[in-house]
Amino acid sequence: MSKLKYIGIIPARYDSTRFPGKPLAMIGGKMMIQRVWERVSCVLDNVVVATDDERIVKAVESFGGKVVMTSKNHKSGTDRCNEAYKLAGNGEDIIINIQGDEPFIMAEQIKGVMECFDDEQTEIATLVRPFSSERAYSELEDWTTPKVVVGEDMSALYFSRSVIPFVRGKEREEWARIHQYYTHVGMYAYRANVLDEITKLPQSSLEVAESLEQLRWLQNGYKIKVGVTECPTIGIDTPEDLEKAEALLLKDKIED
Repeated sequence: MSKLKYIGIIPARYDSTRFPGKPLAMIGGKMMIQRVWERVSCVLDNVVVATDDERIVKAVESFGGKVVMTSKNHKSGTDRCNEAYKLAGNGEDIIINIQGDEPFIMAEQIKGVMECFDDEQTEIATLVRPFSSERAYSELEDWTTPKVVVGEDMSALYFSRSVIPFVRGKEREEWARIHQYYTHVGMYAYRANVLDEITKLPQSSLEVAESLEQLRWLQNGYKIKVGVTECPTIGIDTPEDLEKAEALLLKDKIED
């Protein structure tokens, strides 16, 4: 891992449908994008925010972060990462795409996705979290949390918003006690040449069906290596999520 050069890129759009201005929202006295940048910077030497809005540019510059302006026409964070790498990269081997709405991302998670590249065959890497059998089936069934099926070599076989695999002959409430399910943690890392290749691929039929970009890569023959994390994450999708995270932070239930 030490022989490879890494760059962390944090895509950050201002015009979120459910939460406009989300990167600039304050949480525990800091902007969300600042929290993400600081946490990633504890692990990686080169960290860049990729945005399409001058307000975010000014905000990142105000706390001393590195930021690049990218096109407003990108359809995904992956596309934005590729442009940002071309603008701000310095020959790094691996680009890590970190969600800009994960203000409590853990260093172990970033290191976990980096360790996937200890295998020289790894093209793309991501993280999954084991689903505890103690949790309610309704949480596993939540379509907003993609499920991942992995092979014996810890490569992703498929991602789905449905609960997969189906456990035949058993009540659904028993499934998590019979089979170890995994849920997806939305962090990706790519070899530089692979990132450039996958951004040129047209949408695939599976991607359109599930609205999951990573299925485009699988359908075109790319392998996605999977790292496992037990660390909880708190993604901020709505103002209500922000309020919950703020309350947890005040109660010292999450590390500041």
